[in-house]
Amino acid sequence: MTAAPFLAGEGLRAPGGDGGLRRTFREKYLLRLLVRRELRARYKGSLLGLGWSYVRPAVHFAVYFYVIGVFLGMDDRVENFPVYLFSGMVLLNLFTETLHSATRSVTGNAALVRKVFLPRELFPTASVLVSLVHFLPGMMILLGGAVAAGWRPSPAELGAALYGFAIVLVLGFGLGLLFAAVNVFFRDLEQVVDISMIVITWSVPMIYPWTHVREHAPGWVLDLYLANPLVSAVSLFQRAFWFPGTRGDYAFPPHLYAHAGAALAVSALVFAAGHAAFSRMQARFAQEL
Repeated sequence: MTAAPFLAGEGLRAPGGDGGLRRTFREKYLLRLLVRRELRARYKGSLLGLGWSYVRPAVHFAVYFYVIGVFLGMDDRVENFPVYLFSGMVLLNLFTETLHSATRSVTGNAALVRKVFLPRELFPTASVLVSLVHFLPGMMILLGGAVAAGWRPSPAELGAALYGFAIVLVLGFGLGLLFAAVNVFFRDLEQVVDISMIVITWSVPMIYPWTHVREHAPGWVLDLYLANPLVSAVSLFQRAFWFPGTRGDYAFPPHLYAHAGAALAVSALVFAAGHAAFSRMQARFAQEL
């Protein structure tokens, strides 16, 4: 009996070939397994478990509030400073955790990458989903504080919040894909990302108003500062959750929504570039790991 003729390219894919993000989201079962695995690994042996997602932002907030707000007097300069601070912090924490965990997502699953064929995008995607799980408790705390300060939801405010959230999620996911791929070949990138977290914290109007930059920095520094997509995203979140509970005399950065539109477009380009780089490099992941 003769064997059936082999047709090249008939349903075959090179090991490590690009399964694509569409296939990643079709693999819902694998994605859920990876998310659960990462959460269990992170909280293994912990008494509080996922409760640390509430403790961590609360402690982070308390340190900044008492040092910047009370000791350095920002609480007297910015109305309702606690909500101002936390509305920026909760969004920035989503970005930094996404970037931090996604960068390590492929190298942290080296055994699976070497032995099992599955869409490599599953690993940074799972890291992004874990970051969203940790984002939810912070959002609940923010909503409670905003309501206590007089916030009531309106379409404009909810739209601003979704706008800022979209910028951070798309930008963080895009950079996460890029850094996850590059980190396979250059492990020093993990340290660079860790150091960049310090810079990112101070590069947005979270613990100070953006007017401080306008008053104390040259014009070109202000232009560069306002071009940062995270500045637009944080300002939008503050517009959504902090501003409605104030007297309403705070001046946001000029052309905020125009800058936000440009920021979202830049974030989409970063995402496309990150995905293209990941797709191009992933064929060598197993070999490098």
